[in-house]
Amino acid sequence: MAQLAIDPDEIDAVVLSHIHGDHVGGLASFLQQNSNVTVYVPSSFPQSLKDEIKLCGARLEEVHQARELFPGVFTTGELDGKIKEQSLVVITGCAHPGVVNIVQKGKEVGKDKIHLVLGGFHLGGVSVARIESIIDDLLSLGIERVAPCHCSGDLARSLFQKDFHQNYVEFGVGQEISIP
Repeated sequence: MAQLAIDPDEIDAVVLSHIHGDHVGGLASFLQQNSNVTVYVPSSFPQSLKDEIKLCGARLEEVHQARELFPGVFTTGELDGKIKEQSLVVITGCAHPGVVNIVQKGKEVGKDKIHLVLGGFHLGGVSVARIESIIDDLLSLGIERVAPCHCSGDLARSLFQKDFHQNYVEFGVGQEISIP
């Protein structure tokens, strides 16, 4: 955060997608800088982590069901996959439940068109045919723009870029995106 010139005190909410260390590992250090936040976690998170969040002085919100967290910002609630995961509509963590499943749930929860799907699509090592099928599904769901990053894989990113053309967003750590 220091390298990106992000002031921890300007953050008032943290939404954790799933329990993997690369998604929760920096939380304790962050809470030492700013514990005046609400931390939204899937209900399935270990009690020890929930207790640690509260001990740091942060407010804990457990998420099980889909709901609106802030005006216009929705969570899918916990979705089953190899690992239970919540997504913001639609910013994925790693998309363990499947990016298409997340988008379908997002459309149901948000009751609106999804303009952008951003985040990890968990497609590293997946076949070209499977990735193309996922792209077709997202296009048929009316997704306008995609920004695959994190665990999406280079092959998936190149195929998404080919099919989404100017609606492909190159995205990664330290980049900002404005959502009107």
